[in-house]
Amino acid sequence: MKQINRATVAAAISSFVLAVPAQAFAEESSNKAEILIPKMAEFIPALIAFLIIWVVLAKFAWPQILSMMDERGKRIQESLDEAETTKKRAIASRKEYDELVTDARRKSADIVLEARKDAEAERARIIEAAHKEAEDIIAKAHANAEDERNAIYAAAAASIADLSVSVASKIVGETLDQDGEQRRLIERYVKEAGSLNA
Repeated sequence: MKQINRATVAAAISSFVLAVPAQAFAEESSNKAEILIPKMAEFIPALIAFLIIWVVLAKFAWPQILSMMDERGKRIQESLDEAETTKKRAIASRKEYDELVTDARRKSADIVLEARKDAEAERARIIEAAHKEAEDIIAKAHANAEDERNAIYAAAAASIADLSVSVASKIVGETLDQDGEQRRLIERYVKEAGSLNA
């Protein structure tokens, strides 16, 4: 196919080159075109040199030029294919990266949510412990206050009993027995009076 194309091109160029001088020599009589028309003595050697150069180039240089062009076309096509492959890989990598980023964001949100839940649970536990401790302190304070009140009440009852025995002794004019029946009677009376007041 390439040989046919070369032969056809060579024949076309040769016929064109041979036709041009014939027309030029036919119009040699015209003075205006004399400058542009070559002389036969110059034209024939130039034509032979052109044909020799053309045949040498067609035989030796043209196949190498075509092979270089084919090789360059192959390299360009390979570069385009490689660029397309790289583009597809980049798109796939981008999708994978986006999925990783989305997954990392979701995991970080889960971690933050879990940390908030843990913090709320710890806060509730601390508040519950503080309430329990406060209730224990209040209960102990009430128990201590009740014990102190009972102790004060017992001490007051004993003092009232001693004072009553003493007053009664002065009124009656006899010494009443401090450890005896009168003291127990007065303490019982003070207790009954205290229970009535309560």
